[in-house]
Amino acid sequence: MNDEFKGKSGKVKVMYVRGEDEGQKGSRAPNPRTGKGGRTAARQEDNRRSGPRSGRNNEEGGRNAGPRGGRNSEEGGRSAGRRNDRESSRGYEDSPWRTVSRPPVSEESLSDEAGSSKPAIDPEQIRRQRQEETRVYGENACQALFQSRPESIVRAWFVQSVTPRFRETLRWLAANRKAYHVVEDAELAKASGTEHHGGVCFIIKKRMGMAVSEWLSQAEAKDCVLALEDVSNPHNLGGIMRSCAHFGVKGLLVNDASLLESGAAVRTAEGGAEHVQAISGESFSEGLEAFRKAGYTIVTTSSHEGTPLAKAELPAKMVLVLGQEREGLSDSAFQQGDMSLSIGGTGNVESLNVSVATGILLAEWWRQNA
Repeated sequence: MNDEFKGKSGKVKVMYVRGEDEGQKGSRAPNPRTGKGGRTAARQEDNRRSGPRSGRNNEEGGRNAGPRGGRNSEEGGRSAGRRNDRESSRGYEDSPWRTVSRPPVSEESLSDEAGSSKPAIDPEQIRRQRQEETRVYGENACQALFQSRPESIVRAWFVQSVTPRFRETLRWLAANRKAYHVVEDAELAKASGTEHHGGVCFIIKKRMGMAVSEWLSQAEAKDCVLALEDVSNPHNLGGIMRSCAHFGVKGLLVNDASLLESGAAVRTAEGGAEHVQAISGESFSEGLEAFRKAGYTIVTTSSHEGTPLAKAELPAKMVLVLGQEREGLSDSAFQQGDMSLSIGGTGNVESLNVSVATGILLAEWWRQNA
């Protein structure tokens, strides 16, 4: 049984614990010689034991109330009052339950229990954490992410039907104390922000873009880098990353590295996002210039002019520059090109989808340089 009372030191929690010795004292058998005993005898014995102590207290109370008087007299009176209270509660002390007091609770813990006005976590810290995180969903995308960088996973949701295929992931999450939830489809749609979640969703730490200088320091002899100017549609980005993974293109020069890790882009890539690395320069044009100085050929594309792809000889080290479908490459980016390519066709449409054009161009580079 627990009880609480409030004193000078704050809130004190009290626990009552029955002692074996006291239980035995409460049920003491009668004295065979006197015929008396039981509980009354126990109380008398306690009173006899406390006799000398009461006498000493009386003497001290008298000394305090004597020559010093005044304040000491008051203290003596209070002491006597406390003794009377103890004597009146003798019956409670004789109870087979003894009182054990816990240390007083600190003011900080009391304020926490009552509800402190100070938030437990700094809202600014939460905002920064959310900026550093993104959602990834789709079965193939999440499987590839777990195989590539499981340490980036912060939290996970699954529907029951996909858990057999994520047994290894679930064991790893449990062993590393990462939060995961097995939920219904509707709840997963809320967690992922889409109905096309594929039965699984991860919150992950974003990857940062690699500097051009760092990429160049580890580049291979044959290296094709894709440069995307103002391409932001997540489905196009996902299709591009899927083609890059298929044809061995590992680096993507982009304005914003976080675009490559949007949930829709990663799901459309079907695992290809884990095989490419975002590259960031001070600006898009400065990034292209840095690659040129390192010996890369800057290759642009055009629907109306340029060398037909079927007749072009593609260099082993090149940067293939593509722009958005509506406007194409900017004039400054187009002028930086060392050679221009075109993809032949019927001419019934103005141009190909940027992700489709990327796949065709990379397939030819792979054929010539693989």
